[in-house]
Amino acid sequence: MMNAYSELYLDDAMSVLGEFCDYGINVCAEEPDQLFMRFAYSVTGREFGRGNPKYTAGISGPELYREVILETSGAEPDNQPDRMLSLNRTPAYWAGWVLAWYQWNKNKTFIWLYEHGLQLAKVIRMYQLHEADLSAFEDTADQIVRSNHQAGFPPLKQLRMYHAMTQKQLSEASGVSLRMIQLYEQGQNDLKKAQAQVVLALADTMHCSVADLLE
Repeated sequence: MMNAYSELYLDDAMSVLGEFCDYGINVCAEEPDQLFMRFAYSVTGREFGRGNPKYTAGISGPELYREVILETSGAEPDNQPDRMLSLNRTPAYWAGWVLAWYQWNKNKTFIWLYEHGLQLAKVIRMYQLHEADLSAFEDTADQIVRSNHQAGFPPLKQLRMYHAMTQKQLSEASGVSLRMIQLYEQGQNDLKKAQAQVVLALADTMHCSVADLLE
């Protein structure tokens, strides 16, 4: 099986994602799964997963955090602390570090990891494995993935999560009823059969094309 990108960038990528998680959680007080979701669904995160050296080796973890927050919120992070990262490797650092390795090793996207049960908070709770070799984490992560039968999220849910919006917030911003959004995301109603004004309202609210919602 091919890896996600050249191994030349792997050590740097692991360190950068470790610092990103450590800084976001322990310095900026981000909620772990929200932070990882923002990263996974961002263009920055997708480029990181492809091994783009601009992100895997060209910036620090705090700089990656700024890129992700700026991209997904449209604004600079609020009140970025000046505090430096601890020299000690925290569980949050280890979680980012090992997820970067697992993503590279399995040649999957971070979205795939997120949707198949490897959310950041869960990986942080696995910190007791930090002194074991990587194969021990791989075995445990593989079990999580195998036991998680969640299908890929539909485009509507992916885009909503990318913009860090709740279903209620999307409903209020678009004028589409909360119940309709829930039915579309659950697959009980087909968005491809929705009225044109409904699809357009959702697309306009999330600054995407109609094709993005209906792919």
